[in-house]
Amino acid sequence: MLEGLDPEQREVATALHGPVCVLAGAGTGKTRAITHRIAYGVRAGILQPSSVLAVTFTSRAAGEMRGRLRQLGAHGVQARTFHSAALRQLQYFWPKAIGGGMPRLVDRKIQLVADAAAACGTRLDRNELRDVTAEIEWSKVTQTVPADYPYAAAKAGREAPRDPAEIAHLYAAYEDLKRDRAVIDFEDVLLLTVAVLQDRHDVAEQVRAQYQHFVVDEYQDVSPLQQRLLELWLGDRDNLCVVGDAGQTIYSFTGATPDHLLDFCARHPGATVVKLVRDYRSTPQVVRLANGLLAQARGRAADHRLELVSQRPAGPEPGYTEYTDEPAEAEGAARRIRELIDAGVPAAEIAVLFRTNAQSETYEQALADAGVPYQLRGAERFFDRPEVRKAGVALRGAARFGGNDSLLDDAVDLPSQVRAVLSGEGWTSEPPAGSGAVRERWESLAALVNLAHDLAAARPGATLGDFVTELDERAGAQHAPTVQGVTLASLHAAKGLEWDVVFLVGVAEGMLPITYARTDEQIEEERRLLYVGVTRARERLHVSWALSRSPGGRANRRPSRFLDGLRPGTTPTAGRTGPAGGGGVERGSAGGPGAAPRRAQRTPARCRVCGRTLTDAGEMKLMRCEDCPSDMDEGLYERLRAWRAVQAERSGQPDFCVFTDRTLVAIAEAQPESPAELSRIPGVLSRKLRSYGADVLAICAGREPVGDGGSD
Repeated sequence: MLEGLDPEQREVATALHGPVCVLAGAGTGKTRAITHRIAYGVRAGILQPSSVLAVTFTSRAAGEMRGRLRQLGAHGVQARTFHSAALRQLQYFWPKAIGGGMPRLVDRKIQLVADAAAACGTRLDRNELRDVTAEIEWSKVTQTVPADYPYAAAKAGREAPRDPAEIAHLYAAYEDLKRDRAVIDFEDVLLLTVAVLQDRHDVAEQVRAQYQHFVVDEYQDVSPLQQRLLELWLGDRDNLCVVGDAGQTIYSFTGATPDHLLDFCARHPGATVVKLVRDYRSTPQVVRLANGLLAQARGRAADHRLELVSQRPAGPEPGYTEYTDEPAEAEGAARRIRELIDAGVPAAEIAVLFRTNAQSETYEQALADAGVPYQLRGAERFFDRPEVRKAGVALRGAARFGGNDSLLDDAVDLPSQVRAVLSGEGWTSEPPAGSGAVRERWESLAALVNLAHDLAAARPGATLGDFVTELDERAGAQHAPTVQGVTLASLHAAKGLEWDVVFLVGVAEGMLPITYARTDEQIEEERRLLYVGVTRARERLHVSWALSRSPGGRANRRPSRFLDGLRPGTTPTAGRTGPAGGGGVERGSAGGPGAAPRRAQRTPARCRVCGRTLTDAGEMKLMRCEDCPSDMDEGLYERLRAWRAVQAERSGQPDFCVFTDRTLVAIAEAQPESPAELSRIPGVLSRKLRSYGADVLAICAGREPVGDGGSD
């Protein structure tokens, strides 16, 4: 049973008494170590199979663990998720502990949240429903009651999708509605099991008599509620083995925290601690990059980082490619993937990993164009997403009856027509705050707007009907073949998986770290997310970024700061404010590596208050950090808003089609005195300067607007 284990894995397998903490880096064989530990204990007669409960976080991981245990002869060991184990106990003890029939378990709570919102007189669209539902789930796993939500959310630094007091009210109404309908949700399974074990000593003793030994995998992902349940299962015993890696904590937005892993020895003095650092997955070149990423990390998790040591033969160095624009980046990746497949690499052993699901469409199209089979993991196909389907319906209607649509009256070209139609579906010129479903929906609609720009650039004079035809053709071409293909996945969805070849794409400032990661803790989680992506690669790793979003666009993007000092020719501080170049970096374009010269870099935008380099689009529009003090003339801002409302009403467009709120703030702060000064404000394009410049300058000067505005 111990043959084939390295010394550290063997130490894990033979540590069968007392608390054990296994700090296991990516690719170090942790599942092998803990399954052999259980099987060795069973074979040695130290562990009774029915007394062991192994807990992990996904049904897939639990199934894999059960399969390995059966192969090792450890039949009868329970390997379950936290929710599965708790539900089984709750169903068994409900008649005894509570009485009567157990309430119905609802699989999806979103309809209940919608009903609760209706009862409160609050209107939420589908994406807001998802985000509010996520806030309720976070509250429950962190054991936060409705009244405490505003304080807890602020303390945790969460960007609430609605006013926190409003969410607290919806949360309370949701709980009332569940009681009225006699139903429970997924989180209630854990909460009720905790309540039963706390209140009924006899039930707790019966559970503890059944399970004598506990193993918890992915312990860095435990929530406070799951930790409380584990403590109740244990009682005053210490037969617990936990396995985790603080360097792979990437789910804090769901309530997960590595603190339980990092505090394990403080809670269990004398615990056996074993570090697994022999990496059997990745080549030394990939491991070197992974170690380098965490070596630059900061914070408590970084203080406990694991230095991996590759056990594999040497492989190629990670490749770094800079492209002129995102389509060129996607086409470059697809071309290389086609070459790998032609050279004999199975498509199923290749993955393209990105930060957000909205990035998938470009790569779906590029792979389809290259004749490469692919499959999406952890995300809907772009054209199958509800917001994209709904947008398609609206665009088809506008293409058919556009002459009668007032929104299109002032839309002079295809991109402006698409923006006008999609504004009714939730698209705005500025992205929403936060990182939830509303943001994902906006990104999907923004991808359609970008597609309209690309079509107009390629085919001047293209109509809305042409655009709809293009959408239909793209949707038809992107149906994945039934055979296995290249995996397209977000970095979050890739956790726990591995491939021979990995393409990490879009590794640029604003994407990794993502724009809305502002605090030090959020930035460090973004770094860990990139670390997870790097450690998915066994043999070959390709890292890329694009200087601009679309062909011919401004090359104002830079490689991620996380690559500073790691890719050839850079230092630990170069990537944030200096040139993006460096030795060893390829230049790529749609025509192939080296086909296009690198365009000159623009001077980075800096905050006019504190001097910090700005990467967020909204901050660059204001020319200052969001948190820096504003010198805005409040009276001027209100006069501009009132004027904008009149212009929007006259044109039949939403207010933001005149100027966005951020642009008005920027104007009220700058108080321009001439057309030249006004034109330097981001968001004041030449057309808007012609249409509205005279009015805006008059208002800034304290005079009445000089004309009607809104005409070119």
